[in-house]
Amino acid sequence: MATVAVEQTTSEANEANKTADHARYRVSVAEYRSFAREGYLIVRGLVPPEDVAAFIAHTDDVLAGREPLPGAPHVIQGWSAEEAEKAFNRTFMPHLHHPLHERFLLHERVLDVLEALIGPDVMAMQSMLFLKSPGSPGQGYHQDAYYIPTRPDTLCGAWIALDPADEENGCLWMTRGSQFEPVYPDTQKIGQNHAPDALNGLTLIHGASDPDETANGLTPIAAQFVGQEVPVTVEPGDVVFFQGHILHRSHHNASANRYRRSFVGHYANARSYTEWHGGNGEHILARGDTHLPFATPRFGTPCAALRTAEERAAGATRMLVADGDMMGSEEMGDAQRGPTTH
Repeated sequence: MATVAVEQTTSEANEANKTADHARYRVSVAEYRSFAREGYLIVRGLVPPEDVAAFIAHTDDVLAGREPLPGAPHVIQGWSAEEAEKAFNRTFMPHLHHPLHERFLLHERVLDVLEALIGPDVMAMQSMLFLKSPGSPGQGYHQDAYYIPTRPDTLCGAWIALDPADEENGCLWMTRGSQFEPVYPDTQKIGQNHAPDALNGLTLIHGASDPDETANGLTPIAAQFVGQEVPVTVEPGDVVFFQGHILHRSHHNASANRYRRSFVGHYANARSYTEWHGGNGEHILARGDTHLPFATPRFGTPCAALRTAEERAAGATRMLVADGDMMGSEEMGDAQRGPTTH
């Protein structure tokens, strides 16, 4: 895999990040290129071990019925552990109900990477908790931008591993290069991501996310990328960032006794317009600034949405200088504004 060499280079370049739990993560140019080329990027050890441990303890409490999680299934007294695990296979939008989920959606080091990949302005849109106990099903080929459209199209997922994930317990599989494909609509989504009739050859599909390959209309698209579908093997604290168009899927958890727990957030550039889930005004401004409406975190997790307009504007004046250090910029001269003619 081309990403292996990049990850080794990144590990060396970011060794200083390990000296503090939440030290700012600086995305390398090699990582930026890899994300664009491959459609996804693995950042190893991005979330500190103690944060992962706190989240694992939280999931244990939820499954045991010791801690309620509004929006998730209610644990029925007398359920076996297996019954509780299956009921909690996937929970949507838990950040709206629990401070720990909000903190993970707005995790500083995750936002550091997103700020570089899709920023500088970042909107936090969706959270999901996956428990994926032994025997739990996978999800077939799909494109996330099919479900969460933004204009301009800047959607990016961040998949935080809470347990080791490999082929046995149902890790992600990414089809490298498929991020350059358009978003294939079904009859209910014509014109959602691309103007109607603008793309000659954009076929209608059916059955997105169906784990049955014969019933999933994206299977013929994925088949064009021979040898490019790869398993994404990760350890707790690793984060997988992936573009909104990339074809990806997971298989069922075939292990005898291993979870594949993960927390997944979806983000877009905060200056992208969306009508998804109530529109921009329902989603949190995580970094930077925007001319569009935005929401503030319900549990007060620090982020750009809690800064004043003046503070956000002042932050936008910061610029990256040649030696890689951040400094406050003065009023830009003509040379900094760019050419006046071409």
